[in-house]
Order: sequence, then C-alpha cells, then structure tokens
Amino acid sequence: MADISITAANVGIGSATTVTQVVQAGESVTQGQPVYRSTSTGKYLRADANDTAAKAIVEGIAVTAASTDGYFLMVSDGQINLGATLAKGTAYVVSATVGGIAPIADLTTNDYVTILGVASSTSILDVYITVTGIQKA
Repeated sequence: MADISITAANVGIGSATTVTQVVQAGESVTQGQPVYRSTSTGKYLRADANDTAAKAIVEGIAVTAASTDGYFLMVSDGQINLGATLAKGTAYVVSATVGGIAPIADLTTNDYVTILGVASSTSILDVYITVTGIQKA
C-alpha cells in the first residue's frame, strides 16, 4: 500500500464533539496533513516519520489550509473526514512522506511510530494521537 490519497476539498470535521484549535503555520500546510509544533518557533510544520523524533510528535491534523505564517484549524481529538478512502478498522500513522498519512503496515525500518487514529468507516478517522517515540525495527 501507499499513503492515502487525500482530496483536500473534502477534508472536514467529523462530529460536533471533535476537538479543534487555531494554530499558526511555519510552512505551507494542506488539509489532511498531520502537524507537529516546532520547539524553536512555536509554529506548526508537516510531520514526518523518517526524519527526527521531534518531527513525529504530532499534535493534530489540519482541517484547513494555510500558507507560511498563516493560521489554520487543527483537529487534535475526535473525528475527521480525511477526504480519502480508508479501510475500516485500520490504524493510520504519520508516513515517511512529509505531511503524509499511511496505514500502520506501511511503516518501514527506523520510521517513528505515531498513531493518528483508527478508521471507524471508509471515510472517517477516529483521531486518538499516540506518539510512541519508538522507531520500527
């Protein structure tokens, strides 16, 4: 398999109880991309599983887009429609592609394992971010 193919225009909040917040982008961010907070600037950047441990410490998934220094809405808990076809019951993680999301089975050696959530349907991801700090063997 590969990263899920997200249609940015179809990304949206999945339920009324979903936890969101407005945050500032440190680079261009597109809907559906997982993000982490830079410790040096406090701004949010696209996550990456095969770079440094810090880039895998995800705090949420972008629901709206933003350019550098702009603001966007981020989901940190609850449900999100990723505008993609998901496999119900599958756990999804930060991928080795910057800003990508992949099924957990796609992680390879030395990728940092950060679980974003589990698909509760073919379009909705139940977001339960779990940052393990563990690299896959």
